[in-house]
Amino acid sequence: MSSDYAALSGDYTIDGSHSRIGFSARHAMVTKVRGAFDEFEGTFHVDGENPANSSGRVVIQAKSINTRNNQRDEHLRGNDFLAMDEYPEITFVSTAVKAAGDDEFVVSGDLTIRGVTKSVDIPFDYTGSATDPFGNQRVGLEGSVVINRKDFGVTWNAALEGGGVLVSEKVTLELEVSAIKNA
Repeated sequence: MSSDYAALSGDYTIDGSHSRIGFSARHAMVTKVRGAFDEFEGTFHVDGENPANSSGRVVIQAKSINTRNNQRDEHLRGNDFLAMDEYPEITFVSTAVKAAGDDEFVVSGDLTIRGVTKSVDIPFDYTGSATDPFGNQRVGLEGSVVINRKDFGVTWNAALEGGGVLVSEKVTLELEVSAIKNA
């Protein structure tokens, strides 16, 4: 990362109303179903001189899952999938940050879903910074990672008559983040 990032150093809070934590999974082997979590919060520290000193944490409310289908969402909240009564939060806590190009870096961390914690590496693109109309310094980040839901104990499925399964094991997590620098 170039020294242009020095000015970005500081602590940030994710702006939930201008950010998205989403996902997609193949359904019935033929199409993708997309959804998002509507309730989450997160903070991160940026060290523009030395990205390895950067860190972050995100907490997602499992009950806020939204695929635009109430029946499906209730199933996803239940014990077959997220078991939100027992595990109300999905969390990500970074363990390492490393530069991977001019505007790219990889955030490694512990992702906990349904009480199971696994290490994941999420590639992110820095999409820019700006001062908004209210005088806040904002930064933008976009990233995605494919996880296997079975690794996190989310194993429910149904066999299809013609072969295959109803829900893919692979789930793509999609992160589009706008964050405000703390005063």
